[in-house]
Amino acid sequence: MALWGRVSGRLASVGMKLEQAQQLWQPHPGWLNTATYGLPPDPAWDALQEALADWRVGQGAWEGWSEAAGRTRDAFARLAGVPPADVAIGATVSQLLAPVAAALPAGARVVVPEVEFTSNLFPWMVQEIRGVEVRTVPLDKLAASVDDGTDLVAFSLVQSADGTVAAYDDIVAAARAHGALVAVDATQACGWLPFDAALADVMVVGGYKWLMGPRGTAFAYLDPALRERLRPDAAGWCAASDPHTSYYGPPLRLSDDARRFDISPAWFAWVGAAPALELLLKIGVPAVHAYDVGLANRFLAGLGQPSGHSAIVSVEVPGAREKLERAGVRAAVRAGRVRASFHLYTTQQDVDLALDALTG
Repeated sequence: MALWGRVSGRLASVGMKLEQAQQLWQPHPGWLNTATYGLPPDPAWDALQEALADWRVGQGAWEGWSEAAGRTRDAFARLAGVPPADVAIGATVSQLLAPVAAALPAGARVVVPEVEFTSNLFPWMVQEIRGVEVRTVPLDKLAASVDDGTDLVAFSLVQSADGTVAAYDDIVAAARAHGALVAVDATQACGWLPFDAALADVMVVGGYKWLMGPRGTAFAYLDPALRERLRPDAAGWCAASDPHTSYYGPPLRLSDDARRFDISPAWFAWVGAAPALELLLKIGVPAVHAYDVGLANRFLAGLGQPSGHSAIVSVEVPGAREKLERAGVRAAVRAGRVRASFHLYTTQQDVDLALDALTG
């Protein structure tokens, strides 16, 4: 427990000002790739190093490491604006979507964007053996494509390939008008884009990008009405109503809330995730949104492109990969275009370094 006291004390010294919080990151110049993975703030890094050091010598108490998962759940619930009882934790987005996909009736119809990250596509497609039909349509036609034959509409709130922000409210309204469920992957949105998670029936997030935790952390908001239709096939001791009295033997005694869909947490991933989300809460998503999108638009303006509304942008510049590599700028190439992403540890100098490389 001393570990958490030290980390909490450091977090308490961090004000709400983004400028103060930015001192808690140590990036090398030129990191424009949060859409691939986020960078940990010092409190998250320090907590993880202390836990690893204790593990190495057999000095750490696993209960404290495990409690980090609960802290992270609570922080995520506050960030998403939903009750902690409606949040399940896991390792990946696709794992958390699996029980939803398995609960679809045979012959159900699912509509998804035609360029959708496969973590929110394959879980539905593997159900085709049961007669589930998956139809892909252009993202800008998604709301209009929902009809009375649609059972579920699944989409990313922000597209991984190019940063396009989906028309969330319109898609949800279309789904409700036709009695369809809504499954949203907010991995590329949660942490910088304010949105109402509870509009969806299921909202999933991978925690290692904009939430800046270690890989191996993921979250699902599960609407209580939907939850009653799902079967927790991966249930283990952490899915129990009281995990610490459920190590051995029957009867089956699952949690009444979303925890029945938890899997046993990979301790150290959650040790690093909890301080990162708690710091993000202190800063506030609206402040992060304004900062991130402002940097993205600075980048677009420098390339003569119109401004946008996303922290992820996609541009086509001849020879971009080589130019950025020579300048030490780390970005990604997705769908044949350079994808740059900007988060609260990105600076104007990082943006200008990339612009100099691409336009020089």
